Amino acid sequence: MKAYRAALLYFTGPAQAAYEADGLLVVGPDAQGRQVVQAVGSYQALASRFAEVPTEHLPGRIIAPGFVDMHIHYPQLDVIGSPADGLLPWLENYTFPEESRFSGAAHSAEAAGFFLDELLRNGVTTALAFATSHPESVNALFTEAQNRSLRLMTGKCLMDQNSPEGVRDDTAQSLADTEALIQRWHGVDRLGYAITPRFVPSCSEAQLRGAGELAAKYPDVWIQSHVAENKDEIAWVRRLYPEARSYLSVYEQFGLLRPRAVYAHCIHIDDEDRALMRATGTAAAVSPTSNLFLGSGFFDYEGAERVGFPYGLASDVGGGTSFSPFHTMLAAYYVGREGQTKPGLSLTPQQLWWQHTAGAARALGLEGVVGNLQPGYEADFVVLNPQATPLLARKTALAANLGELLFALIVLGDDRVIERTVISQASGG
Repeated sequence: MKAYRAALLYFTGPAQAAYEADGLLVVGPDAQGRQVVQAVGSYQALASRFAEVPTEHLPGRIIAPGFVDMHIHYPQLDVIGSPADGLLPWLENYTFPEESRFSGAAHSAEAAGFFLDELLRNGVTTALAFATSHPESVNALFTEAQNRSLRLMTGKCLMDQNSPEGVRDDTAQSLADTEALIQRWHGVDRLGYAITPRFVPSCSEAQLRGAGELAAKYPDVWIQSHVAENKDEIAWVRRLYPEARSYLSVYEQFGLLRPRAVYAHCIHIDDEDRALMRATGTAAAVSPTSNLFLGSGFFDYEGAERVGFPYGLASDVGGGTSFSPFHTMLAAYYVGREGQTKPGLSLTPQQLWWQHTAGAARALGLEGVVGNLQPGYEADFVVLNPQATPLLARKTALAANLGELLFALIVLGDDRVIERTVISQASGG
């Protein structure tokens, strides 16, 4: 067992943040040998109970839950910051050519290692990630995540039509590869498989049907895809499925809406779609830096809250412009404030932080596992330095309450704030 004395940030309920200015976090093995939170609270209340436990004192630092990224593309590491006229030209000119390189195991392994180290450097300890259509890319990312004891979910992209040579796959082989990868990796250590149809236009009816059959056969795997990101994309889906009520309903038709199903963007949807997400337990991965960068639109937070479906935050690198959760939270604030195309609202700092930690974990079906510092949760956390830059030090010193402190970190913070990222490991690991 080990204890950490520092300021502590954690959640007692949805967007209900607790803060201990002088706190104690105690971690140790559970019955399965996983390093989990054993106790959290004020130092004064817990110190005598854990007096024999070695304690690291971190004055001036804040310990907070590791961040959870609900949607990110590891093969787009080198696509980040590429100029484009919108989603579809960006895919054609940058993304698909880059993803074709991941047919090679060596390139996949190098990129996977760099990608995961960049996540950790930014304080992200759990991620749901896209690979490419090549099984080599999936094996590489799982292997590197396993080497780092990370909680990570990924899967082979399914894309058997409307895709260029080099990334387009064969329908039957793609489904056979998906099942083989599920059997090899799902549930191994902290890894999980995600059935990954890229988006409706890239998948034939046979491929979508096969994906739905695999989702029914393996009900505890994840499903990830994209929906209603861009109006040109929506028009394309309408031409492909003229009888479908909406883009989202195409996925429903093939059995791809359920708990642990996560759809990036969900911008151009209506209340009937929102009700369908709520009824099926399907979650939205809100990707604000990507949506602003590609000019796709603005996620409707008021609609999401009013209807009540699960959602959380995502970087969506490489359409997204930063690995940093601080940049993503700030962009989400901008998106919430936008009031010309939808109702505008001000997300509180606690709501923003929740969406990138415990709220994202809940949307992923991992509540009670990651995303919070409560007894029994896996001990993934970050050590934050609120004095990481001169301006941040000046601003955080003026904070009169928790909201002001968190908002200063959101607006002015970046990877320099993350002093350390600690990952839960099995005892002896």
